[in-house]
Amino acid sequence: MLDHLGIQVRDLDANVAFYDAVLATLGVRRMLEYPQAVGYGTDRPDFWLSPASGEGTGHESHIAFTADDRASVRAFHDAAVAAGAQVLHSPRVWPEYHPAYYGAFVRDPDGNNVEAVCHAPE
Repeated sequence: MLDHLGIQVRDLDANVAFYDAVLATLGVRRMLEYPQAVGYGTDRPDFWLSPASGEGTGHESHIAFTADDRASVRAFHDAAVAAGAQVLHSPRVWPEYHPAYYGAFVRDPDGNNVEAVCHAPE
């Protein structure tokens, strides 16, 4: 459904450092970097960060990245913790979503709810 997603952040450098660390655990890398935007992906950039314009505090976004396996969800969580992220929910099964839903939720430097999720059973 989506071709790509871009979010605006107040501190581009802090967010780039955070997403470099956590997305690497999911096989995603920084692919393009311009003064006004940084793009991440595996074969093409489909997740973008750019500096926020204006003064407002913004609204919290929820972004969920696919993990190939549960070990990748745990690695994402560990990388986020090492990067200083606030943990919203440690890795666990979320049976209210479906029996194999395994996810971890953290906050990025701008306060967005960022998740890694694996839909495969263990």
